[in-house]
Order: sequence, then C-alpha cells, then structure tokens
Amino acid sequence: MSDWLKKLKTWARVMKRDVVALWLAARDPRTPMVAKIVAGSIAAYALSPIDLIPDFIPVLGYLDDLLIIPLGIVLAIKLVPPVLMAEFRVLADERIQRPTSRAGLLSIMAIWLLVAAMALRWCYTRFAIP
Repeated sequence: MSDWLKKLKTWARVMKRDVVALWLAARDPRTPMVAKIVAGSIAAYALSPIDLIPDFIPVLGYLDDLLIIPLGIVLAIKLVPPVLMAEFRVLADERIQRPTSRAGLLSIMAIWLLVAAMALRWCYTRFAIP
C-alpha cells in the first residue's frame, strides 16, 4: 500500500473519532454553549445521511464532504477546551471499539418504516380526493 493511502486512511480514522468526540462534547454540560452548538451541528451533519449538496451532482456533490465537514470539525475542536477535547477523544476511541448491533439497526429501521407508513396513511386519508 502506498504511503499517501496510509495517510488518507489514518486521517479518515482521526476524523471519525473527532466527529464522535464532538458529539460527546455537544452533550456534556462542561462544554461552552457556542462550542456545543457548533459541535452538535457538525457532528449531526457528518453523521446524517442527508447532504446539503446531494452527492449525485458532479464535483459539487462531494464538496461538503471534502471541505465543509473537515473545516467545521476544525472550528468546533478549537471552540472546545483542549482538556475536555482530550477526554472526549479517549471516550470516542472507546465507543468506536464497541461492537455494533445489527439487531439494533434493524429495530430502528423498522420503527422508521412504521412511522413513514403511518404518515403516508394519514396523508392519504386526510388529503384523498373522493
């Protein structure tokens, strides 16, 4: 494997850890309010399947993934006190090492599908043309 590919994988691993750490920072009462808002927004956007610019748009689709998220992460890290950020990074490393649950994923997906079906049924009965 080439040297730049190893660096890229390491950078991606660090970004993933920092997103989780920022999510933890946004939920911690010791984090300043401005840092909470920025950290929470960036973490939510990075973890969200919905993009500001859809990925199917050529070039611009990946712009948010390549620029907006990393710059937002850097800004949020600068707003969180360094002592707290170090603590959140350790906690994030621990969380990333935990095994994931496919049953949990399927349960959440089932709940979302049920909510969507109920919303569609409500819309159909409410707005159906007789």
